[in-house]
Amino acid sequence: MQLGQRVSPGTPLMAIVPLDQVWVDANFKEPQLAGMRAGQAVTLTADIYGGKVEYHGKITGFGAGTGAAFALLPAQNATGNWIKIVQRLPVRVALDPQELAAHPLQIGLSMQASVDTHEGSGERLPQLAQSTPAYATDVFRSLGQVADERVRTIIAANEAGPAAQAHGAPLAENQARLARVKSAGAARAL
Repeated sequence: MQLGQRVSPGTPLMAIVPLDQVWVDANFKEPQLAGMRAGQAVTLTADIYGGKVEYHGKITGFGAGTGAAFALLPAQNATGNWIKIVQRLPVRVALDPQELAAHPLQIGLSMQASVDTHEGSGERLPQLAQSTPAYATDVFRSLGQVADERVRTIIAANEAGPAAQAHGAPLAENQARLARVKSAGAARAL
């Protein structure tokens, strides 16, 4: 981006990457995947450090398909000459945070990965599913809680009837507050 440049809606302006939880997507050939399971140990070397630094990690999952399967314009052979090409599938490897702190990595670097397939008790990705998000934002949580509490107060006052309203705000005023809270919530949701 340049100073003064116009930005279209939906244009990414920034990426937040937690460098203490970097992972590697290692692309292995189809025949190499037969013995791979989640939890197996992986040894990696990064080209940036040469063979001097070794990283250790564990397989955490497998990609749902090859890069060609999810490509915007997948390769197609319209001539009828079908040649079998061995595909590569991404294997997600979580790295040791202490090793990352000692030898930081940047996104997009080339690495060599070696998997120890002796332990075969783990599962493949379709049986594993991450149920909790790795990261979440609570930016609007406090505003939502305040609005929800205010709505509950207004509803309770309206349900209490005219006797309780003599000590509090009149019904019309409570309904107006409820409408403002709802419209503020709708504007925040957009």
